[in-house]
Amino acid sequence: MSAEVPYRPSGAGDKIQKQIQLPFSKAWQISLQGIRIRWARSLITASGIFLGIAFFSFVRTAGLFPVNLADKEAVAAANRQTWLAIMALLVCFVGIMNAMLMSVTERFKEIGTMKCLGALDNFVVKLFFIEAGLMGILASFLGWLMGWLIMVLLHLISKGVEGMGGAFRSEEHTSELQSLTNIVCRLLLEK
Repeated sequence: MSAEVPYRPSGAGDKIQKQIQLPFSKAWQISLQGIRIRWARSLITASGIFLGIAFFSFVRTAGLFPVNLADKEAVAAANRQTWLAIMALLVCFVGIMNAMLMSVTERFKEIGTMKCLGALDNFVVKLFFIEAGLMGILASFLGWLMGWLIMVLLHLISKGVEGMGGAFRSEEHTSELQSLTNIVCRLLLEK
């Protein structure tokens, strides 16, 4: 379902032509196809984002657990980790920018062909934003989840459940957790 937009080429006088504008769904399909075709480059870019966000999440999750503020070494280590996480995010940003610039350079002929066939500038830009957004959002979510899980598991292994602030100590919380686990197991077994 394309929409027609009035278009007046330079030097055309009063003559107005119709230019076809492709819908967002078509841009989505072309972007997914571009990611599939350039799977290796997309995977390298996404893995850089994944690792940077996982590290950032790991450091930020570590800040949720109680730290002895009287220990100056622990505070200094936490500050160092925060700066390292900020640098990791900066490296992720530069990695995404570099990958997208290389993608535009690599696809110069493809972009020219699309423009010759009538693609508007905003459509071509939309393609690259969709590609970058898909890779960034998916890799960021997975990286955040992985960093959070690793930090929580490491904290559970080193400090135990009591190190989590004792939230699971009371019998009330334990019984709620057991009943929730039983419900989930029953639902999984029924299917």
